[in-house]
Amino acid sequence: MSRIPLGLPRFDATAMAELAARLTPRDYDILTFLYEHRVLTTHQIQRIFFTLPQPTRRRLGVLHKLHTITRFRPWTPYGGSAPHHWVLGRTGAELLALKADTTVKELGYHPDLAMAISVSTKAAHQVGVNDFFADLHHHARHSDGSAEVRQWWAERRCAKLWGDLARPDAYGRWWEKGKEIDFFLEYDTGSEALAKVTAKLPGYASLAEATGIMTPVLLWLPSRAREANLRKLLVHTEIPVATAVHTGLDHGPAGAIWLPIGEEQPRLRLAELADAWPQLTRPGQDEFTA
Repeated sequence: MSRIPLGLPRFDATAMAELAARLTPRDYDILTFLYEHRVLTTHQIQRIFFTLPQPTRRRLGVLHKLHTITRFRPWTPYGGSAPHHWVLGRTGAELLALKADTTVKELGYHPDLAMAISVSTKAAHQVGVNDFFADLHHHARHSDGSAEVRQWWAERRCAKLWGDLARPDAYGRWWEKGKEIDFFLEYDTGSEALAKVTAKLPGYASLAEATGIMTPVLLWLPSRAREANLRKLLVHTEIPVATAVHTGLDHGPAGAIWLPIGEEQPRLRLAELADAWPQLTRPGQDEFTA
């Protein structure tokens, strides 16, 4: 049997069939997530797919040697080293294309993707958004079946569907103990003026009017002070909005950290927001399908 070289990958049918046979369903899930969400750190992949660091690093190392994924480490200005950031590799894109009966070109994959992401000023923002959902996946995996991430759509998919009205950083659907909520996520790094953050909300109101589906917007903020200042500007909103802080959390985004705009009440778990807004219209399973 021919062996797949560990140098430059060969894209002939025999080699690709041999490579495909070496991948597990979880490997394909990792490739799919990297395709959908562009970049994931080692820690994020562990929280989504594994339990312990060592097996995570070992399997990622295998996938890297097979050229299905590639990696980079961002420069850190204050010493130390950043974790590996993983991106879909060319061979991984070939395998996903074969599985989907399409081509790498039609997937929209470019061989310089890792380089483009590594120098992008938006990379840290993307990693922050992905942290949110990696934490939800981690919570669900340790919930004994009582919680589930039922949807996680990346920014580019959201832009394709709704970009003429609103451009969320992600769309999600979270289920926990019989309660389910759909939401748009706005991940805030603190670099924008608060007025620019609030200026995004009318677009979501227009989207709700156009679709007839009232979907909450979650504002994920970097500090209590910024959250307090933002809430002063959001005394009333046309759509359901809740705020929370993404630093120094013990329970992650699934926990009792969300504070809806409007009436004063205790912070709620993410799933409990489903009961906070009686006006919510629940979309059918296929209403948001591209």
